[in-house]
Amino acid sequence: MKTYPIKFNPILKEKIWGGTKIVSEFKKGNSNRPIGESWEISGVDGNISTVVNGYYSGMTLNELQSTFTSEFLGEENYSRFGKDFPLLIKFLDAASDLSIQVHPDDEMARERHGGYGKTEMWYVMDHEEDASVIMGLKDQQTDLPAKELDTPAIETVFKREKVKNGDTFSIPAGMVHALGAGVMVAEIQQTSDITYRIFDWNRKDSEGKQRQLHIDLAQEAIKNCDDTKSVSYNASPNSVVKTVSNEFFTTNLVDVRSKYIRDLSEVNSFVIYMCVEGRISITVDNHTEIIRTGETVLLPANSSQAIFYGPKARLLEVYVDPLMHTPMEAAA
Repeated sequence: MKTYPIKFNPILKEKIWGGTKIVSEFKKGNSNRPIGESWEISGVDGNISTVVNGYYSGMTLNELQSTFTSEFLGEENYSRFGKDFPLLIKFLDAASDLSIQVHPDDEMARERHGGYGKTEMWYVMDHEEDASVIMGLKDQQTDLPAKELDTPAIETVFKREKVKNGDTFSIPAGMVHALGAGVMVAEIQQTSDITYRIFDWNRKDSEGKQRQLHIDLAQEAIKNCDDTKSVSYNASPNSVVKTVSNEFFTTNLVDVRSKYIRDLSEVNSFVIYMCVEGRISITVDNHTEIIRTGETVLLPANSSQAIFYGPKARLLEVYVDPLMHTPMEAAA
């Protein structure tokens, strides 16, 4: 497989809570509708990403994976995931609050929907003054209130935390959460589009209808997750700082100054770079691409190194680490 920084077409998602920054600041599309999400790399059925640059331009993510198998995913990852690309990569722009929600784990998602669960993480790229997120139930409860929720009750039931740029949130499947108004994040998650809404602020869509809630499924999915708070990381120039690492994905923070050579020979996975600040060029096997804030590239698993040229940028480096996964038969 030829190795170079692969770009995909962004798949823009209109959302009732969406804003304007994905179009106006990231220069994605020209919609005047509220765009809440840009799916940067997606293997979700009906929303498959397509390559827009270089040798494989026009091929879909699925075609790359089925054609190049372990060269594209990595040997262990291909054995584990086969035809399913394991991650969904997004940017989110919340002009108003997202629904309070929870996602199922793999077991529940497989039994109920025949799909994957959704463990995810957020990296806060921008926020308005006093913007916040909801992260968990108070007192580490797992039971939702018996009575119907209303807006005044939200602050007594759920934990709210103010955010700042650079905050990182790890959100395991089963944790109740909601992105607040005025927050823009990079989101890394399992390939899943399963969401159970608990409360949607009593708002109505353009047709005057409220969105469906999923209280019973949400109650079944909720887990007593560890008390999760934001973490901010200080990255030294031209180094890799690990932020989130689990069996589903590893995300590192990389601050590039001038020039940085990243050895990828031991990663054993495809590697995704999301530019969350600045502008940078990435060279792989003499093929160079420039990415700016709000853009994403993927390097196939057979890429041995990447060379970055500044002057200054902050990247999220994302991959699936085979060493973090314990096969079920080995764990038994």
